[in-house]
Amino acid sequence: MDIKELTSLETSGKKTIQGLAMAGVIFIFFIIPWIIPSFRGMDVMAKIMIFTIVVASFDLLLGYTGILSFAHGMFFGIGAYSIALILYYSKTPSWYHIFLAAGASIVISMGLSLMISFFSLRVKAIFFAMLTLAMAEFAHILGVQWTGLTGGEDGISFALPGIFNFNQTLGTLFNTQVNGRLMVYYFILIIAVFLFAGMLRFIRSPLGRVLKAIRENEQRTIALGYKTFRYQTCSIVFSACIASLAGILFAMWLCYVNPDSVFHTAVMVNILLMVLIGGMGTLYGSLIGAGFFIVTENWLPGLLKSLAGLASDSIILANMAGRWQLYFGILFVLVVIFFPKGVIGTIRVILDRRHQIHNL
Repeated sequence: MDIKELTSLETSGKKTIQGLAMAGVIFIFFIIPWIIPSFRGMDVMAKIMIFTIVVASFDLLLGYTGILSFAHGMFFGIGAYSIALILYYSKTPSWYHIFLAAGASIVISMGLSLMISFFSLRVKAIFFAMLTLAMAEFAHILGVQWTGLTGGEDGISFALPGIFNFNQTLGTLFNTQVNGRLMVYYFILIIAVFLFAGMLRFIRSPLGRVLKAIRENEQRTIALGYKTFRYQTCSIVFSACIASLAGILFAMWLCYVNPDSVFHTAVMVNILLMVLIGGMGTLYGSLIGAGFFIVTENWLPGLLKSLAGLASDSIILANMAGRWQLYFGILFVLVVIFFPKGVIGTIRVILDRRHQIHNL
């Protein structure tokens, strides 16, 4: 057996393992509502699915193309507000409004991302990041100040059509209430799987390989005859559209949107932290990063309060329990120390080293 055949077998074996792992993850998301029939459990899992897509789309920029854009959260907000405004101002919410919102968010995201590409890619590194940060902050200010359209800081609430309406109840199955929220949960699962598969196809395509080359050495890629500006523009536009669709899923799950929940700079910082935790340039790391961040954010405060309750006489412990962000920061530092390339990235490095040693 020659080297090419061995390489082919190794590649097919990795793809098989990755496929089985993803199938297992999808199955877990599928059965969670029946195992843990509570809103909190479904809420955590739904947000993990949504932010996995957002983080993966940002990883296409940062991890695969080497572009740091702080405007990525803005596209997430555009998607959320697209469906929120359409359903809020429509007298009778209908199915076609969801598709209309998806189309509107994609068109707006494409237009803005093209504008960012044409005007911002001319500058490099930190200057590009600052320009995109300014645009993201402008979107947040616009959302807060334009109260007649966005509702300002109060935001807007809306109802979903048909079986997605949270007031709809179809009965009970296996001690789980089959209602509109459960239907939205599975809709999010289906769309998240579809979008993630699309991103995997994108990075494995010839275009994705060129983006990796641009990340490693842009000047050498230019010398090979590739017009890097076009490829970078494709990456920005594609990732922006994916982020906007994830924003639609986020708004559908909450049936509420306000500027702070989707446009605030903290949302973008959280996405960046998730990428770093999972590992840049891994895509699969987005699931690890989103899962770690959202589970910690939801259950760490309660865990600390429970521990403080065991020593109710201690004022110091009670005060420390209320500062869960401090402990999250410590956990993040530990992740960076023990997983310098992110969880998935570090695991890949260890496996590659073992494989090299085995081949010696």
